[in-house]
Amino acid sequence: MGKFQVLDHPLIQHKLTIIRNKDCGTRSFREVVNEISTLMAYEVSRDMPLQDKKIETPVAKMTAKELAGKKVAIVPILRAGIGMVDGILELIPAAKVGHIGMYRDEETLQPHEYFVKLPSDIGQRQVFVVDPMLATGGSAIMAIDALKKRGASNIKFVCLVSAPEGVKALREKHPDIDIYTAALDDHLNEDGYIVPGLGDAGDRLFGTK
Repeated sequence: MGKFQVLDHPLIQHKLTIIRNKDCGTRSFREVVNEISTLMAYEVSRDMPLQDKKIETPVAKMTAKELAGKKVAIVPILRAGIGMVDGILELIPAAKVGHIGMYRDEETLQPHEYFVKLPSDIGQRQVFVVDPMLATGGSAIMAIDALKKRGASNIKFVCLVSAPEGVKALREKHPDIDIYTAALDDHLNEDGYIVPGLGDAGDRLFGTK
């Protein structure tokens, strides 16, 4: 079973409070989502493998550590997931970026895939799937289905706010996936929004209604 981790670092929690506030404007919301994403990437990348490298400092020769093995791909679920990409790239600038487009049927609340564009070597990469919200879990499940179908196997799901219903659904469908979230909220309301949540992350990122 993949791990489920709430990243409760004080800086992450402080910044999450800023974007939860309904009076947080588009510009601030966007900036703080980026900042939280960078801080989360630090924790999500904690188990990346290292290898030895022989170097020479100004003082002496030594064997030091460098990143080894799988390269990284960041795959946002469109459109809100885009808001988390730059923050992770701040920490891992060499990562490739793929995109998976989903829209939610307002009647059934079911997700539909409309766009998938991934690095050609996705099967050799550590994949971070990013989406601010894990609500029903439908979009995350479908995105990971799409990735696995195209050869990806080493996948982590990273979100800002999650609901118990979404976590349960994702873990049942993809038990191998590690899930990282900044908060596990109370429940979903009848409209499929996380409570207390932070509203519609896409609308708040891009200033749309």
